[in-house]
Amino acid sequence: MIVELPRDVRDVLVSDPKKLDAVVHTGRRAYLIGVAVGQANVFFFAKDGQQILTLEVRIERDLSAVSKMLHRLLPGSNIKLEAVNDNVVLTGSVRNASDASRAADIAGRLVDDEDNKKIVNMLNVESKEQVLLKVTVAELQRNTIKQLGFDLNVLLNGGSVSFAKLSTLRFPFTDGVQQSVAQSALSWTSGANRAQAVVQALEQNNLLRTLAEPTLTAISGETASFLAGGEFPVPVSQDGDRISVEFKPFGIGLSFTPVVMSEGRISLAVSTEVSELTNEGAVTLAAITIPALKVRRANTTVELPSGGSIAIAGLISDETKQAMTGYPGLKNLPVLGALFRSRDFEKSETELVVLVTPYVVDPAARSKLSRPDDGFATASDAKANLMGHMNRVYGRKPEDMPNGTYKGEYGFIIE
Repeated sequence: MIVELPRDVRDVLVSDPKKLDAVVHTGRRAYLIGVAVGQANVFFFAKDGQQILTLEVRIERDLSAVSKMLHRLLPGSNIKLEAVNDNVVLTGSVRNASDASRAADIAGRLVDDEDNKKIVNMLNVESKEQVLLKVTVAELQRNTIKQLGFDLNVLLNGGSVSFAKLSTLRFPFTDGVQQSVAQSALSWTSGANRAQAVVQALEQNNLLRTLAEPTLTAISGETASFLAGGEFPVPVSQDGDRISVEFKPFGIGLSFTPVVMSEGRISLAVSTEVSELTNEGAVTLAAITIPALKVRRANTTVELPSGGSIAIAGLISDETKQAMTGYPGLKNLPVLGALFRSRDFEKSETELVVLVTPYVVDPAARSKLSRPDDGFATASDAKANLMGHMNRVYGRKPEDMPNGTYKGEYGFIIE
């Protein structure tokens, strides 16, 4: 800064030389040079000791180069930079949240503040993009259980030798599935010698399919969550020997945080979980049984275009259990040893696949939306009694037609 003085100056006093330096070039001209960001006062005195001029100087960063670069790198934005002491304040507006984050990052690097601790981001986002996330959670479980055992009773010449049942099912399949055990009696008689056995056999296959297709919408930068399942009670000890109940969620859960970037790309943090109650690992306290949770969980952060999909697959579990019991020595006999041993076998296979597809969406007018009960009307008594119809299907008239292009019958249909 150049200072022109009305009179010749003899003395110059600077309050903080670490912030500002003053150089007298001629009797009536002085140069002020900023050394560091901050504030300082400068006093000019004439030859007779009279004070000529007092300046309060604020030394700030030169942000003109940073401002030009932001306008060049982020077209369509209106960004203003202001320096306050050693801090930089960003004001104005940008097109999306991604541009706001980039502007703060660029300004921080150009002012030697990589952690952005000195950057105050006050930018407004002109349009709040909304992201619709379509998720498909598909799980397939297959269980196979086999059991083969013998209950053998032998009577020889009036004496009796009895063999108790060798084993029961070591891996009980009790999740609401009725066990079916085939029993057949085998007997052998030769004069006074008689032997009778009961064969217990079980073979059971179980197939379970789980499918959920939640759809969520969230503003860019915000978090949305979804849970299709329930909550189970868990007792919690309190002061004074009291017990309270807390509820823990289980089922199919989804949480995602989208950030819309430039050119329609979406940075997506997805957390999905499939959990179910199980007796394995359950805890029993006095007369209270607390079930355990069988959980399959996946967390990931990806970048996708609008309408692009990603599959979280490979979540495969294969578990096999097998037990062989019998009488020592006898169970190892060739051929006849099968009568003195029992075999239990259980195999469990699980595969889980999660498909994720984000879309950048805009709000729609109320007139463009349809309710699920559009076109629903109760069937007449004649059709209900004679034809077994529960509803009538409307939509034949143009004014009754829902939005969109449809072929065939439409509306709320119950078959």
